[in-house]
Amino acid sequence: MNKSMSERIHTGDLYYPNDKTIRAEQLKCLEKLYDYNMTRPSEEQKREELLREMLAEVGEGCCIEPPFQASWGGKNVHFGKAVRAGFNLTLMDDTHIYVGDNTVFGPNVTILTASLPILAELREKYQFNAPVRIGQKCWIGAGAMILPGITIGDNTIVGAGSLVTKDLPPNVIAVGRPCKVMRWIVQRDSEFYFKGKRINWMAVDADEINKEPQSSEENL
Repeated sequence: MNKSMSERIHTGDLYYPNDKTIRAEQLKCLEKLYDYNMTRPSEEQKREELLREMLAEVGEGCCIEPPFQASWGGKNVHFGKAVRAGFNLTLMDDTHIYVGDNTVFGPNVTILTASLPILAELREKYQFNAPVRIGQKCWIGAGAMILPGITIGDNTIVGAGSLVTKDLPPNVIAVGRPCKVMRWIVQRDSEFYFKGKRINWMAVDADEINKEPQSSEENL
């Protein structure tokens, strides 16, 4: 049985993105995205409510700093808890993007799920999509770009400005264009946080103990 254009969006098949039904649905999503980007910095509650309307899934404590760009307004974006993103996050969410709990995006990060056929005759009309999956507790550095179909494992760090063209395993630091694994995250990383600066775990633990409970609104 032939699949409709709308069904092909999430199957990896070629489809026509300017199909009238698809465009009508996409424009509804983009209207909400416009509203989100027009919010004032003090309107944290409104931003939280809009994200819950816009995204397919969004956990507690998530924050996206405007301006935020998404080809479907976040309709195909799945965020776990406490996902944080700097300004100019760009998500080409033509199909699903999955992001695990406590993952952080620096400013100007781009995630792509849409691509075009090599053959020019097809490229004039059709596209296809491949989902992106990012694990828990990842850090995607400023200006990084992640291509369609990529999976990034838990705890992995992607360096600023990197171009991720292949899957990355968990617990690594990867950098470059194209992005390659530089090293594993090791025991020394529990001792030093930056250029020989030692972590004072007693102070960190004390900060956590003395921290006053925050409302969900303050966590945003």
